[in-house]
Amino acid sequence: MLMALARNWWVLLLRGLLIILFGMFALAWPFQTMYALVILFGAFAIVNGMFAMIAALLGRTGGIPWWALLVEGALSVAVGVAIFAWPGLTGLVLLYMIAFWSIATGIFEIVAAIQLRRVISGELFLAVSGVLSILFGVLLLVRPGTGALAVVWLIGIYAILFGGMLVALSSRLRGIWKRHQHAAHDALETST
Repeated sequence: MLMALARNWWVLLLRGLLIILFGMFALAWPFQTMYALVILFGAFAIVNGMFAMIAALLGRTGGIPWWALLVEGALSVAVGVAIFAWPGLTGLVLLYMIAFWSIATGIFEIVAAIQLRRVISGELFLAVSGVLSILFGVLLLVRPGTGALAVVWLIGIYAILFGGMLVALSSRLRGIWKRHQHAAHDALETST
């Protein structure tokens, strides 16, 4: 399982970079209309969910269930599709959708981190991402009237932190994969 994850480290890297880009966009243009935020978040949720499902499917080996990441991805895609189906959502409804999506995503990330702790020491990055996701969702639920600008800033900062954690995890997995490749190459040379 670890080698399947390490071999596909680039999927986590792309997902993290996409999330960081989304966060930077949200911070750079905070005065966009709520409709633009709806469309932007819908696109983000769909693409993020697709990358999560790809990572889950590529990481399935040895009978170890990757259902948590797969469910997280499917949930993310479903939220994105719902946002595109009803673009006239009010800001408050969008805020609650984002909050519940963030909490659910955080729970599944923590579950995945718990499963990973048996095979990798860098699962802390995923667990921290999960905790940040849950805290972000709870903050949105507790303070729904903070205004669209504050929500945009929160979303941007959250996305950059979350994306950074995924990039850090992908870097760690890439190192594991490189060490594995070198060890396999050395073993091949030794046997010939």
